[in-house]
Amino acid sequence: MDMATSFVYPPPPSMLLNTMSVVGLIALAQIGWSEVRGNHLKYSKFASSSQTQPQKHRFGSFSSRIGMLLLYTPAFLAAAASFFIIPSDDLRFLLLKSALALHFFKRIFEVLCIHKYSGEMAVDSAFIITSSYFSSTVLMLYSQSFTLGLTEPAFDLKLIGVVMFVVGILGNLYHHVLLAKLRNEDGGKKKVYKIPKGGLFGTIICPHYLFEIIVFWSFFMVSQTIYSFSFAMGTTFYLIGRSYATRRWYLSRFDDFPKHVKALVPFVF
Repeated sequence: MDMATSFVYPPPPSMLLNTMSVVGLIALAQIGWSEVRGNHLKYSKFASSSQTQPQKHRFGSFSSRIGMLLLYTPAFLAAAASFFIIPSDDLRFLLLKSALALHFFKRIFEVLCIHKYSGEMAVDSAFIITSSYFSSTVLMLYSQSFTLGLTEPAFDLKLIGVVMFVVGILGNLYHHVLLAKLRNEDGGKKKVYKIPKGGLFGTIICPHYLFEIIVFWSFFMVSQTIYSFSFAMGTTFYLIGRSYATRRWYLSRFDDFPKHVKALVPFVF
């Protein structure tokens, strides 16, 4: 326990936060395992189980662009509102608010200005992801509020967190631009998948997921709370499963897919 408290603040006096730290981690790990088993959240290339026929979703669907905006906008608004709802001059709290707001603002900017969409997103999948992003943002900020006035952890990871955030957000943006360029080559209207190239796509098929994981771990490094650790770990489990499913999808779709290209970690996985 002493070693753990050298890196994180003590558990907050909140049953909600302590419960959600466990429940959220288990839920995200379960969703990641479902991706491995072939039960996907219905967006992007997994929006339909058929490669040729659109799939009818139980609760309906909407355009991918609208769906993606719904994923990120509530979390961004929550992060932006925190500057006014929970005013504080604490540096760690300010860094966390700024990182969360900037991350989700970037995702909204990408939806509006970078990505090309032609598919659909299932309403139930959008609800799951939107709820996850929104609740995790609110709970990370709520958890941080309990640290105000407490003694800092023995190991201060704020600077490492800032560096990781910059690396993660820029790396994620760069590889999203590369993916968007593939759609630009086809005029952006017709959904034609190609094997991505450039950047880390030569070694892994989901470098954008790798950098997103780095971003979420940067939130933990900046905040050093148990909840932010739990959500970073859960997000890692989910994206491990999603990247594994993505690589399997490319292998099934392209006979010339390079076998040395891994899913998420160069040369390893």
